[in-house]
Amino acid sequence: MELICCADGQRLDVFLCESVSDLSRSAAQNLLNQGCVKVNGQSAKKNYKTKAGDVVEIELPEPETLDVTPTKMDLEIAYEDEDLLVINKPKGLVVHPAAGHWDDTLVNGLLYARGSQLSGINGVMRPGIVHRIDKDTSGLLAVAKNDLAHTVLASQLKDHTLSRTYEAIVCGSFKEDRGTVDAPIGRHPSDRKRMAVMQRGGKDAVTHWEVIARYRGYTHIRCRLETGRTHQIRVHMAYLGHPILGDTVYGHKKPELGQDTQCLHACSLCFRHPRTGLPVLVTSALPAYFQKVLEKLEKMG
Repeated sequence: MELICCADGQRLDVFLCESVSDLSRSAAQNLLNQGCVKVNGQSAKKNYKTKAGDVVEIELPEPETLDVTPTKMDLEIAYEDEDLLVINKPKGLVVHPAAGHWDDTLVNGLLYARGSQLSGINGVMRPGIVHRIDKDTSGLLAVAKNDLAHTVLASQLKDHTLSRTYEAIVCGSFKEDRGTVDAPIGRHPSDRKRMAVMQRGGKDAVTHWEVIARYRGYTHIRCRLETGRTHQIRVHMAYLGHPILGDTVYGHKKPELGQDTQCLHACSLCFRHPRTGLPVLVTSALPAYFQKVLEKLEKMG
């Protein structure tokens, strides 16, 4: 993989984790320590300060043996070809193994269903995973089968040409029919498990929203992500005073309408195919749990 630096003075490890989607800073430092990164043809240390025009080459190491158990799952594949697939993830399914949840993740299911047909860019715990959605968010998730597809899709995520649209039910009624939230998001200063809108620091985060339908005390909305920060829609809606129904982390602490997980569904993905460059649009109908809540709201008037 080859990247071109556009600014002076940025640490090389920071540049790598900001330029390669879903690459953590520790993973970037590991690549540097292994000699897998060169700047202008020369090995460089993690604290190297980049210069505009620097050519950064990343040589990914051979994938490690994956110590994750393949698990048979009933995965719904919304789209598939030789380069990628799009999974329609049910709510409640964790995307990849992590501390506290090593088994029964989407990755376990992917390994059973597709085995070695997954890219290795994100390492042994996240093979093929280009982007993530929360455990209790349902909907579409792109998975790369090879490093070409992974690199191109990650680039589209970074330059916002991979479009992701969600539907949600939020608490309260919007006065406007549409709007945009442009508010940086970072780690919550006192609760490291949560994210928050930051007055200083944080990463740029932009969410466009529009009203689909209004109900008594609730609103059905559509959101389009311009950026992809952790918990972005959940944080932005709570910031507006309209937390997502069922989101007990950023919203009301007690379940409402019998819904104890958030009503948030990734309903469409639109991107340029990594090999052909042709547009691909994948859509997903609202799942049963979401439909049941809408039916309750219809009856409430």
